[in-house]
Amino acid sequence: MKIDLKNKVAVVTGAAGGLGTAESWALAQAGATTILVDRPDNGGQELAQKICASGNEAQFFPCDLNSLENARELVKNIEASCATIDILVNNAAYILNKPMQEYSIEEFESIQRVNAHAAFILCQSSAPLMKKAGGGSIINLCSNTLSGGWENFVPYVMSKGALLGLTRSLARELGPDNIRVNAVSPGAIPTEAEARVFGEKLAEYEEFILGRQSLKRRGTAEEIAGIILFLASEASSFITGQNLVADGGFLMN
Repeated sequence: MKIDLKNKVAVVTGAAGGLGTAESWALAQAGATTILVDRPDNGGQELAQKICASGNEAQFFPCDLNSLENARELVKNIEASCATIDILVNNAAYILNKPMQEYSIEEFESIQRVNAHAAFILCQSSAPLMKKAGGGSIINLCSNTLSGGWENFVPYVMSKGALLGLTRSLARELGPDNIRVNAVSPGAIPTEAEARVFGEKLAEYEEFILGRQSLKRRGTAEEIAGIILFLASEASSFITGQNLVADGGFLMN
């Protein structure tokens, strides 16, 4: 089945990051008008220009999701520009790697706001537009760290647990409006964020990942984007409330 998202408006948060870039390209190449959301200084405008230069449609909306008011205003601005939202990909994430005792309250709160609270606000604000349009698809990026219980990432893992709970609860609540809500939990995908988080221990971390995975190679952002594309499309029209784990067999649970 060829996936065709023509006449659809797709919103991707954290669009200029490693996963977000691949997701944005995939949605745009499938025909969607793709709204790229990221911090003003993170390369979102340049990415939008590249997508448009390829003959596809994209717009950049700068937004710092550390402010929940910004998140609510974002949806208003997208509605004013595009009239609706058909697909929402809550991809933006903030992650730190250090022992629990070393997190400041400010860091803890920022991780929860960006990863979970802003996603709630975007779902809450987008759902009426989707309902008016006859339905839609919300896709939340979770993580296999939630099942693995990784140490030194406590606030991040907490936020992804909240996001999975949001996915399941909203799938039940929004189903009658033909709005599907699903989660994708990637495993270890090489990105700039991964390199930043693990630093000098990156090679050791990669050895650990490949030792545990059933597939003895690293996954790619494009492979995660393919799952996003599937969940955004009619190919998954009877799937909601699910968490699709894509980690090369790291967990198998």
